[in-house]
Amino acid sequence: MSTEAGVTAGAAPADAPRPPALSPSRAVDFRRCALLYRFRAVDRLPETPSPGALRGTVVHAVLERLHGLDAADRDPAAARELARTVLDELDPAERARLGEDPGLDGLLAGYFDLEDPRTVTSEGRELRVEAELGDGTPLRGYLDRLDTGPGGLTVVDYKSGPAPTVRGEMRALFGVRFYALLLARTRGVAPTVRLLHLGNATSLTLRPTTAELDRFAGVLAAVWAAVTRAAPTGDFRPNPGPGCSYCEHRGRCPAWGGEPLPYPGWPDDGPVDLPLPRPRTGEPPL
Repeated sequence: MSTEAGVTAGAAPADAPRPPALSPSRAVDFRRCALLYRFRAVDRLPETPSPGALRGTVVHAVLERLHGLDAADRDPAAARELARTVLDELDPAERARLGEDPGLDGLLAGYFDLEDPRTVTSEGRELRVEAELGDGTPLRGYLDRLDTGPGGLTVVDYKSGPAPTVRGEMRALFGVRFYALLLARTRGVAPTVRLLHLGNATSLTLRPTTAELDRFAGVLAAVWAAVTRAAPTGDFRPNPGPGCSYCEHRGRCPAWGGEPLPYPGWPDDGPVDLPLPRPRTGEPPL
């Protein structure tokens, strides 16, 4: 394993400034479309979450709180009560977007089909982990759950949708490899990673080797190098593709006749007064 510095931290003060870093979602954004990365990570344009994305946020919050209870109290009835509480805490417009039936019962049932939370020992939930690769590439991510047990550390990642097809599995595993790399760099050991797909009660388990994570670190270093080349001038170029049909920023994209806002400058260049979007539970803002 290459020599790298890493820091694991819990919650930081809300007003503590942090330099930009690469998260799983932003790495995927940049690989898909550099301009989309700019819209989300630099311009931080607001986006309206789809009902599915909002449902995923609610389920993550419910499971986070469920695992905060005493082990004996983590039953389906407690989960349903927590779901009602989280729904009541939503902004009225967001609650309305989910409709009369928010669709949580099936997802929570899928979760209990996958594991008995009373048997889980977790070190942390919504745990922020940061690391820096040997070349200086900064990484940041939030772990849905970090379990401890006889087999060592296990990162658990909740997915509200169904398990991917074989064709889509590699893309789905990108994020969990990112989390595994963070743990390997901060704890010195490659953890097991479990994806719990609540949509069809399916789990995927990944046990990456040190060599695999070192290769993945090279991929992330290349992504960050490309980001930093574009950062000084804002040369984040669009990459038209199938995803454009549902991209919320298509109207600002030059590939579709739009025009981005003036480039505000890379955050490292000085204070940037930009709104911080509310992240999906488990996803850090950059």
